[in-house]
Amino acid sequence: MIVCHCTQISDYDIKAAIDWMRAADPETIITPGKIYHALGKRADCGGCMPLFLDTMRGCDNLAVPPILRGLKANRTGVSHEGRRKGHRVSQRSATV
Repeated sequence: MIVCHCTQISDYDIKAAIDWMRAADPETIITPGKIYHALGKRADCGGCMPLFLDTMRGCDNLAVPPILRGLKANRTGVSHEGRRKGHRVSQRSATV
């Protein structure tokens, strides 16, 4: 089935690209942009994106790699991105 008429991408092409990317790097996060790039194409009008995403979600190899699962859960209580308190100039006390 043709998923993207502008670039002639089929559901088979999407599944094959996902399988190829997963085999090449088991820990990669697969996005629509990476699939287009792997197929040597670029998104055009974007009208296919809902069907494109549904086709991606239907693939068994799309899951987030186990090593990357739960990263946000491990950061509970951390909202400062690892920076120390008062990292902005406006938050520092002026010492004159």
